[in-house]
This record gives sequence, structure tokens and C-alpha cells, in this order.
Amino acid sequence: MRGIRQLAKHLDISIGTVSRALNGKPDVNEETRKRVLAAAEELGYVANQSGRSLRQGTTNVIGLMIESSKETVENADNFFLGLTGGLQSVLSRHKLDLIMLPCPNDEDPQEYLKRMVTRRVVDALIISATQRIDKRIDFLAKAKIPFVALGRSSSGGNYSWIDLDFEGVAASAVDRLVAKGHRRIAIAVPSTDVNLGYIFLDAYRSALERHGIAYDPALVIRAKSSEQGGYQAGDELIRLDPRPTAIILIYELMAIGLYRRMVEAGIVPGRDLAVIGFREEPRARFLQPTLTCFRMSLRDLGAELAETLLATMPAYADFYPGGARNTIWPLELVAGESDAFSLDS
Repeated sequence: MRGIRQLAKHLDISIGTVSRALNGKPDVNEETRKRVLAAAEELGYVANQSGRSLRQGTTNVIGLMIESSKETVENADNFFLGLTGGLQSVLSRHKLDLIMLPCPNDEDPQEYLKRMVTRRVVDALIISATQRIDKRIDFLAKAKIPFVALGRSSSGGNYSWIDLDFEGVAASAVDRLVAKGHRRIAIAVPSTDVNLGYIFLDAYRSALERHGIAYDPALVIRAKSSEQGGYQAGDELIRLDPRPTAIILIYELMAIGLYRRMVEAGIVPGRDLAVIGFREEPRARFLQPTLTCFRMSLRDLGAELAETLLATMPAYADFYPGGARNTIWPLELVAGESDAFSLDS
């Protein structure tokens, strides 16, 4: 049996009474409530959630918007799976559901977002892969739709975001390599307009300047955020003359492709080239020599994203008195053998 009308007919009581009993309203006596609940369980009653959502004006669904392309899917599996675990751990407290909104790479992200909003698919949004100028942020702020951004942008004015500490990663990596005698340090940054690439590059330049090292744009390699992108970065690196003695990668899967290209060229990471990666991807754990990398708890990051988003929503704000905020998320350096050698030794 499905539906409240059939349940009310079976019990020979009004639909209103059944509805109030199912929703725990205080004006239904306990005996009637137990009778309704027992019958609902026995007969397999299923609430019409779409109708309820329409009446309440909510969907009880949160959307996570991500890029959908060959490169991002290849790179994002581990990241977003870990992230959603943390998101759902918080959203489930409030009986909220999470859905992924994959925007195809051949569609304008703003137009895709507008379509989702127009169709009232979700009550609130988490957007990722923020651009330096991101029209999605301006649109959501103007439309007064609750959202939080995973990443900063120059758009939108005052809004809530959480971003990884790319400045800290760049500064720590450069400091570590310079301490080992490296002065010709390359970096691999995204080939897209994603804002993290600008932040990372600015921090890299600042770190070089602190050490009195001139910035060389030839050492900035732009590549896709994938294993193939790492292979491409390695190919460009070995063509540079003089060749860099170290490289910093911003995506985890890039290390796998880079190692493969180095092996083909007879260059040994950790002996001929110092490598520092970003986050710890499961497959990268098997690289030899072991990869020096920055990592974090994706589950904790997801939980923080969810709480920050709920703090912007009036129905849940009281549960999170810390309020909506902007957060730089720290990463931990895990020392491996890929940058173990010193040029001064």
C-alpha cells in the first residue's frame, strides 16, 4: 500500500488525523497515534515526499556542484568520496540528503547552476572549482540562495567559503627545498582559470622572493589536473635547459604521471629530481621512492563545509552558533624520500 489516502481509508479515519499522527502533532491522542503508526508499518505506507516538499517549499536536499570532465573525474574520485563522507555525517543529523550536481565541461557553469535553481532541485548549494571571477557566486548571492564555496574567488563580496591553505603549501615546499640547496624549483599549476592556481603561483613567487631567488616564468608548467597532466609536466620539465632540480605539484595524481615520465627519461625522483606532491592519493602511496606530500582529513573538511553551509540557513543556524565564516584549511606535510637528497651534500 502506498499513500496517505489509502492508509486513512484502511483505518476509517480522516486524512488530516493520519497526517498529524504521522508527523507527531500534539493534538492527536496517543492511542490513535500508535494505531496509525502500526498500520503504516504493517501496510508499507510511503510518504509522498515530493508533495510534502511542494507544500513546505523545501526539498531537504543539499547539492554539491562539481566539474565533470575526463580529467576532473579521474582526479576527483578520492577527493569527493572522502568529502561526501564528512558532508553526510553532518547533514544526516537534520535528515537532509546530499546529491552530486556534475556540470559537463562543455556547458557554462553559471547556466547549469541557473537550471538547477530554477527547477528547485536543492535548498542550498556547495560549489567547487571556484574561478578567479566566478559568476555563480554573484548569481547565488543576488538570488539569496544559501551556499558555501569550496575555494575563494574575487566575486560575490561577503560570502562563506572554505579554501585549502595553498599559500602555506607553496611557502613550506619552497622553504624545504631551498634548505636542501635547490634554487631552480619548478611548479605545476592548473591549465584552467581555477582560482587556486593564481593563489598558489602568487605564494610561490613570494616564497622565492623571501629567499632572494629570481622568479622565472619558464619554471611554471601549466598542465591538466590528472595523471596525464603529470606526465606532460614531466615531459616539459626535462626539456628545460638548464633542467630544474626540484618540482612542486598541486594535484595528487600528477605525481604518478610525473614518475612515469621520469623513469622513461632515466631520471630518478629523489636522486636526480626532488618532488613534492599535494595530498595523499591511495595509488600514490605505492610510488618509489615514497612521495613527500601535503595531506589532510577529507572527512573533517566535508563536515566543516556542511556546518558552515547550515549556519547560513535560517532553519539550522541556531545549531551552529559559530555562524557562517571563511576558513583556510591547513594541510600536513608528510616527509617521504622523493625530496630526500640535498644539493649541498
